[in-house]
Amino acid sequence: MSTYALELKDLRKNFGKTEIIRGVNLAVAPGERVAVIGPNGAGKSTLFNLISGRFGPTSGDILLNGQAIQYKTPYEINRMGLSRSFQITNIFPKLSVFENLRCAVLWSLGYKYSFFKFLSGLKDANERTDQLLEMIRLDKKRDVLAVNLTYAEQRALEIGVTIAGGSDVILLDEPTAGMSKSETSRFIQLIKEVTVGKTLLTVEHDMGVVFGLADKIAVVVYGEVIAFDTPEAVRANAKVQEAYLGSPVADSQAGGH
Repeated sequence: MSTYALELKDLRKNFGKTEIIRGVNLAVAPGERVAVIGPNGAGKSTLFNLISGRFGPTSGDILLNGQAIQYKTPYEINRMGLSRSFQITNIFPKLSVFENLRCAVLWSLGYKYSFFKFLSGLKDANERTDQLLEMIRLDKKRDVLAVNLTYAEQRALEIGVTIAGGSDVILLDEPTAGMSKSETSRFIQLIKEVTVGKTLLTVEHDMGVVFGLADKIAVVVYGEVIAFDTPEAVRANAKVQEAYLGSPVADSQAGGH
């Protein structure tokens, strides 16, 4: 049994004849916070899509707590303990903040598919939802429709939905994109607080966020991890500095950056 929360072994993904992910190896320990960085078109989003089951790999292995997940569906992977947020806010706009979170909580508590008229009586689900509201600091917006939240509040709600199921491994795709500097600063602190004890993988362009959040940084260039180390070591890495001076290849076929 692997001691890693998440492990990628010689992971590859082709779209037609175009090789997007080229033999990625990565081992993330339980509780580690890892930022995935790289120039546009490097394959970062493709990598996230492979890990979360949106794409199947051409070859290679993806292990979640030692169990192979590379050919499982996204919902199967989620039930095994991995949850992912997206670049584009992914919430139910016409439901309240509370209802958005409660929908996410239900499955983790074993209720599966419940009719809404019975939900008010589910004490454990409602209590867990209230706890999440406080964690993401939206308890005062409990009954507000998600569509009426500010952008930063919507992103906070999505973080809440992502962690609601109790997953041990969390993937965040550019969580601070579109935020102001002050919002970003508050959001980094929020992410730190709600992911305590969890393994975190985040794609991020803002280097302030990267150095403020990550224990380790994985640098992806042309579909390969060219460095995986502490922020200080990565900052001083000559290969990384050189890679950021080059011109990235397009990753349009993969819907990546």
